Amino acid sequence: MEQAGTTSSPKLFVSYSWTSAEHEAWVIKLATELRECGVDSILDKWDLKEGHDAYAFMEKMVTESDIKKVVLVTDKAYADKADGRTGGVGTETQIISPEIYEKQAQDKFVAVVREYDAEGKPCVPAYYRSRIHIDFSDETRYAESFEQLIRWVYDRPLYIKPQLGQKPKFLADDPNAVSLATSAALRRAIDALRNGRTYALPATVEYFDLLAHEFEKLRLDQNATPFEDAVVANIESFLPYRNQAIELFTTIATHNDTVETRNQLRKFFESVMPYMERPATTTYFHVWDWDNFKFIIHELFLYAVATYIRHERFEGAKDLMSNHYYVPSADRNSDSDHIVSFSHVRRYMTSLESMNVKFGRLSYRADLLKERCAGVGIEFRHLQQADFVLFMRSWLAPTSDVWYEDHWFPETLVYRPSTFEIFARARSESYFERIRILLGIQGKDEIEAVLKFFGEKPDAVPRWNFESFNPSYLINFAKLATES
Repeated sequence: MEQAGTTSSPKLFVSYSWTSAEHEAWVIKLATELRECGVDSILDKWDLKEGHDAYAFMEKMVTESDIKKVVLVTDKAYADKADGRTGGVGTETQIISPEIYEKQAQDKFVAVVREYDAEGKPCVPAYYRSRIHIDFSDETRYAESFEQLIRWVYDRPLYIKPQLGQKPKFLADDPNAVSLATSAALRRAIDALRNGRTYALPATVEYFDLLAHEFEKLRLDQNATPFEDAVVANIESFLPYRNQAIELFTTIATHNDTVETRNQLRKFFESVMPYMERPATTTYFHVWDWDNFKFIIHELFLYAVATYIRHERFEGAKDLMSNHYYVPSADRNSDSDHIVSFSHVRRYMTSLESMNVKFGRLSYRADLLKERCAGVGIEFRHLQQADFVLFMRSWLAPTSDVWYEDHWFPETLVYRPSTFEIFARARSESYFERIRILLGIQGKDEIEAVLKFFGEKPDAVPRWNFESFNPSYLINFAKLATES
C-alpha cells in the first residue's frame, strides 16, 4: 500500500545550516508547512538516520531525478560555509557544493533568504548571487513569501505569460502606412499637465494642433479596391495614435480639468470635423471617400466623453455636448459657414454598412469599436455609457438653431448593456443633481416626457434588425432620485 505523498506529491529537499536552535526550529516549521500543503519535503532531521553517510545523503537528495526541487535556506552562516567550504560535521554536510549545483537544472533550486548583510545584499552562496531568491527575512510578510514558495514548487506562478497574439494590423509592411509624429509633443503635454507646469496649456495646444495637422496623411486613395478593406486598414493604422489621444484625454480629466483645457479639446474636434466632408479642392468624389475620418473622429469623441464621465468630470463632458462646433463650408461660393452640434460627429458610413452584408453583422462599426477597446483604461461599458448619454442628451436638450441637426445614434448599444453605473448611482438625489447636467435637464420630469414619447413612437429608438434597447431600463428611471 502506497504512503500518501510518495508518488503524486512533488519531492523537495531542504538544505540549511545548523546556525542555531532557533534557526533549526524555523526550518523544521517551514518543512512541516510544506508537507501540510502536499509537498513531500525531505529534511535531515527526519530522513538522515544514525549510520547513514551524510555526504552521500546530501548528494543523493540533490542529484536524484525524483527530487524535483531543492530549497536553500540561507543565512550568513550558510553563505560563509558554502563559500569557504568549512564547517563542522552536521553543518558542512548540508551545504550544496557549486560543483553539484552547476550540474543540475537551474529551476530545481531556489534560495529562501532569511538574512541580509551589512550592505543590504542577500546572504547567499557566491554561485547563487546572480539568481532570483525568495525573501523570508521579514516575518510580517511570511504568508506572502510562503505563497511565492508554494507557487514555485508547484510551477504555478502568480503571473502567467499570456498567449502570443498576432502582429497588429497597423504594423503591416506597407510603404504607405501612416506615421504620425506626435510622441514627443504628447510626452511634453502629459508631463506639463501632471506636474502643473506653466506651459501646460501651450503644450496641450501644440499636441492637438500637431495631431489635427497629421490627419492629412490619413487621406484614402479613392481608387483603392476593395475600398471597404482600405477603410478598415486605415482605421487600424491610426490605433496607436488614438491610444495617445486617449492618454491625453485621461490626463486632462484627472490632472488639469479646467475651462481652458476643455476649450482646447473642443477646438481639436472642431479642427478635424472638416475631414468628414469634401475638401474644397475636390470635385470628383464618392460619399464613402471620407469614411475613415468618420470612424476615427466619432471614436475619439466617444472616448473623450467616456473619459470625462468615467472620472466624474461631468462639467467637461457637458461642455463637449453643449457647445457648438464651427465647420467651414467646402463650397467657395457659399456665403455661410456652418455651426453644428455634437451630433454632427457621428456620421453614416457607407463602406461599413457593406461590411455588415459581407460578414452578416448587425453593426460592423460597433464590432470594431468593441474590438479596439482594450488596454486604454476605458472599458467598453464606459463607451456604451457615454454613447447612451449622448443619445439621451440629443433628445432631452436638442439644439434646433443649427444647420445640421440629427439625434445621436448610439452604435455600441447593439451590444445590449445593463443599467449604467452613473444612473444606478443616481438613485441618490445628490448624485442625480450632479449628473443631470450631462442630460441638459433641470429635473426628472423631463426624462419622463421623453420616455413617454419613445413609448408612443418606438421607431425613435434605434434598432438593428430585431435588436434594440430599453432607454427607461438603461437610465434606471424608476429609481432615479428616490433616495435622500
